Amino acid sequence: MNSICEMLNIKYPIFQGAMAWIADADLAAAVSNAGGLGIIAAGNAPGDWLRSEIQKCKTLTDKPFGVNIMLLSPYADEVAKVVLEEKVKIVTTGAGSPAKYLKDWQESGMKVIPLVPSVALAKRMEKLGADAIVVEGTEAGGHIGELTTMVLVPQVVDAVKIPVIAAGGIGDGRGFAAALMLGAVGIQVATRFLVAKECNVHQNYKDKIIKAGDTDAVATGRSTGHPVRGLKNKMTREFLKLEKAGVDLLELEKKGSGALRAAAVEGDVINGSIMSGQIAGMITKEQTAQEIINDYLSELKTLINKSKDMIDFDV
Repeated sequence: MNSICEMLNIKYPIFQGAMAWIADADLAAAVSNAGGLGIIAAGNAPGDWLRSEIQKCKTLTDKPFGVNIMLLSPYADEVAKVVLEEKVKIVTTGAGSPAKYLKDWQESGMKVIPLVPSVALAKRMEKLGADAIVVEGTEAGGHIGELTTMVLVPQVVDAVKIPVIAAGGIGDGRGFAAALMLGAVGIQVATRFLVAKECNVHQNYKDKIIKAGDTDAVATGRSTGHPVRGLKNKMTREFLKLEKAGVDLLELEKKGSGALRAAAVEGDVINGSIMSGQIAGMITKEQTAQEIINDYLSELKTLINKSKDMIDFDV
């Protein structure tokens, strides 16, 4: 129990990352029931879909859960209203500023936690009145920034007073311990929950994660200013080839359009986008959400106990 657990009324400071087309009510409820914070990803979905998932999640868990809102979505205003009407208690945000919604959300008692990839944005979110922030390093899957978790988290911790949750490259209890040592109060995990038994992503997607090696995650789109990390396949090879050839942005966007849905929903792991973090090479099996969280916690406890004997502080 720490500041973020007390704020959100959760047992363990482990957030499940928001993954569009993937993080639905089933996964969110499973993570929340296991003591973490499950999060439904609104993505580019309309309000009716989100309302249905929120209501379903309420039937699957009596524990706190959150909703992630991608602020560049054409349905952002719609889903922002839905979370108010459904009395969601926790909202995380990405791809933009939540400033226009913040007052209404917080007046309803909601905790607002933006995701940021830099110190400047962290300070901006604190100034706006965010309750906490998720700080994501470039090791993460999906849309990424430039700085690694190791260098970004301590700089943000030093720059703000609100709680910091670390994300990106945190694949086990060792990463959890490292995040805490860097000053974070908790962690956000996405890639590992892709292989949770309660995750409804296509089995082909799960199999690719499980079979991935340490160098199989690659970033595309750096030339566009909007890099995305996923597993190497035919789509990433063709995308990188187009980038190298200097193809214009519209052509690149066309190449990536619908690629995540193709992999996550339809199972096309050849031409689709298998968004994944660099920890994919550490994942070797499917587990329940409870087993995944238990692994993080038991490994963390072992490391903390072991650390007492690792360094002689009397030197």
